[in-house]
Amino acid sequence: MANYAHLSEIMADPTVQTGVIAAMGALVTHILLRGHPTLRLVGQLAFFLALTALLLYHGIIPYEVDPASTSTLQRVFIGIVKVIWWINAAWSLMGVVRVFLILEHQPREGRLLQELVVGVIYVATVLSIIAYVFNVPVGTLIATSGAVAIVLGLALQSTLGDVFSGVALNLAKPYGIGDWLVLSNGFEGKVVETNWRATHLLTGTNDLVVVPNSDLAKARLTNLSSPERSHGVTLTVRFRPSTAPSTMADVMRSVLLSSNSILAQPEPSVQIVSLDGGAVELELAFRVADRALAGKAKSEVFDLIFRHAKAAGLTLAAPLGAGGLASPEPNDVEVPFGFHTTPRRLLDAIPLFASLTEDEKEALASTMTRRTFRKGETLAEQGEVLKSLMIVRSGVVTVNRPDGARETVLGRLAPGDCLGEGGLLTEAGELGSVKALTFVVVYEITQEGLAPLIRDRPAIADELALLLSKRNASEQLRLGRGDGADAATTIPPLRARIRQLFNL
Repeated sequence: MANYAHLSEIMADPTVQTGVIAAMGALVTHILLRGHPTLRLVGQLAFFLALTALLLYHGIIPYEVDPASTSTLQRVFIGIVKVIWWINAAWSLMGVVRVFLILEHQPREGRLLQELVVGVIYVATVLSIIAYVFNVPVGTLIATSGAVAIVLGLALQSTLGDVFSGVALNLAKPYGIGDWLVLSNGFEGKVVETNWRATHLLTGTNDLVVVPNSDLAKARLTNLSSPERSHGVTLTVRFRPSTAPSTMADVMRSVLLSSNSILAQPEPSVQIVSLDGGAVELELAFRVADRALAGKAKSEVFDLIFRHAKAAGLTLAAPLGAGGLASPEPNDVEVPFGFHTTPRRLLDAIPLFASLTEDEKEALASTMTRRTFRKGETLAEQGEVLKSLMIVRSGVVTVNRPDGARETVLGRLAPGDCLGEGGLLTEAGELGSVKALTFVVVYEITQEGLAPLIRDRPAIADELALLLSKRNASEQLRLGRGDGADAATTIPPLRARIRQLFNL
């Protein structure tokens, strides 16, 4: 019985009870609930409230200094209890901060503010323990350390400037991870990381540049990704005044309509900027989904400008400052398309027939026929097997695929593009429905017109199989059905299919 009584006295000791509650709280919150921030916070608050109630029950007030009449031994044990209480209070408060930031879905930069708040909590906890446990005047301690703080502040002036600038930038949030910035000196880069001292920018040449936060705080920034990630692009093109400017503007609208890289909304625009005896200048404005796509979109639009201008008979004018070259001579009659016939020029523009000889191209061009389609007319339905290859002479064609209640645009075809090669060479159906967005002129190549060439030179079948496999791999990648790396594996079956179809 004496042992039980002695054990009961030990368990009734407030120091032991505090230690048991603190140990249980640390076990539950830091081990069992480690991966559950919200439940961990609830557990921390519950154990902290239980610890507070226990101390108040025993007459121990953690935020008051012990009376002078308290013995040294009692002060030691009460001090241990108070330290445990203040540490649990700090843990609970930090848990509130972390869960609040997570529940509010703060971005990665929010960690900077979170670390700052946690640091303030740690400092406040240490000062509270010094004041209420060790009975040391905190004001005197702060005054004594003031001189040291001044010396450290002067020594770390540059670093502290970067730190406080980082805090200011984090609170103002003028940019975020993934945004493209242009500094006042013209430097441009993508934000890949921010920390206490600096911001890391990735340039277009894939170089990593570390910019101190103090420099960014003082610089004039242009955020190309805000208020939205889409980015505007403007191009200028000059044509010789050989036709009405409104006709040229219509051709440039077809250029923007046939692009696969620009956004349909907001709608691209074409504006006539100037007109003189030497040139008609037009400005094309459009938007891309992200700043990183601007270069690719500009390259595509420049290519489409050339192709549509050739198809419409427009001639590019010399740039300003090029002297007399900007104005054509009255007797300078230019043949826009060379001396070949239209079918032959189209064959020269298609990589699919680049391996043919001049005589073979002339023979194939003689079998081609011309067809026209009105705006909105369907050239081929999805799954339809075309028995001829259609080469776009002028206009814009779109390929759409149903995706539930809406249609997905697989691509748009411009002058020089072709469709139906899968059906012509392998009897494969079209991936989507093909419709005319404008008035469209195409030239057709039938199996009967292509068969004599392949029979005379069977190696053409191998070359066509190689080109067709690359195009199929690209289309499957665009549909999300492959990684584009298995093009080589499709060449043998395509070659066998073409040879079978043409009885080789």
